[in-house]
Amino acid sequence: MCTAVSYKPHRHYFGRNLDLERGYGEEIVITPRSFPLRFRKAEPQQRHFAMIGAAVVADNFPLYFEATNEKGLSMAGLNFPRNAHYYDYAKSKENVAPFELIPYLLGRCDSVTAARQRLENINVVNISFSEELPLSPLHWLIADKNDSIVLECTQAGMKIYNNPFGVLTNNPAFDFHLNNVSNYMGLHEGAAENRMAPAAPLANYSLGMGAIGLPGDFSSASRFVKAVFVKEKSLCAADEKSAVNQFFHILQSVAMPRGCVALPSGEHEYTRYSCCCTDEGVYYCTTYESMGLQRVDMNSSDLEGSELICCPMV
Repeated sequence: MCTAVSYKPHRHYFGRNLDLERGYGEEIVITPRSFPLRFRKAEPQQRHFAMIGAAVVADNFPLYFEATNEKGLSMAGLNFPRNAHYYDYAKSKENVAPFELIPYLLGRCDSVTAARQRLENINVVNISFSEELPLSPLHWLIADKNDSIVLECTQAGMKIYNNPFGVLTNNPAFDFHLNNVSNYMGLHEGAAENRMAPAAPLANYSLGMGAIGLPGDFSSASRFVKAVFVKEKSLCAADEKSAVNQFFHILQSVAMPRGCVALPSGEHEYTRYSCCCTDEGVYYCTTYESMGLQRVDMNSSDLEGSELICCPMV
């Protein structure tokens, strides 16, 4: 379970909560322009756009949870169990495995428009990274400073949705979330209006009563609605410090404390980290154990290099 957000108060900020029951050795990983990206079926990329995000590095390949490239295009994969369906090899298509999709698109595309065009010829092929790392059922949020789309691969085929909210969570499919938000269109940040019984002496006894009915549980449908509401109502000054601070407050509004979401195994999902990427390739993150803000600027590294640059999450 996770929540991803694209936020544009004055510039573009992109990030997510990663909600899992355990860690997988994730690090902040910079992929320089000359690091060779080798794919299972697609043509390798010897040169590509540089990118930064959280990833697990396995066999010298960055398995990104989310990332932003140097052109400001961002992408995050979120859990999509029982709905995600990947496809057999298609000779007429560019066959890209799900775990390759983020570096493949961010390496080649400078905008959502370019990514959408590239996706028209992509077949998300049913290939696992390894026996130890089987396929994860995912769908993806892709965003830049102008647009936001959602990519879903299901048994009905690959679908690309325009995303007017710049938010993604988990099941059900995205078209459900698009419709479900309509149930909450009357919520607002002000005082409640007495439309039920205007002649009765009903009064606001607290601030914020215009948002009564806003979901507060941790289900994906509720987190989607709450993230949309908080993001749409958020205000911040026109500087990076204020915007990044506000972005983390948005993520915190839908974060999971340990112990509140139980799995059938008895383990508990919680927000292991929250992150925010800027268009300039600066990656901010906090972890569950440390709420202090960690900042990594990929422009401080050699972006012409040929080796991955890994930085541990504090």
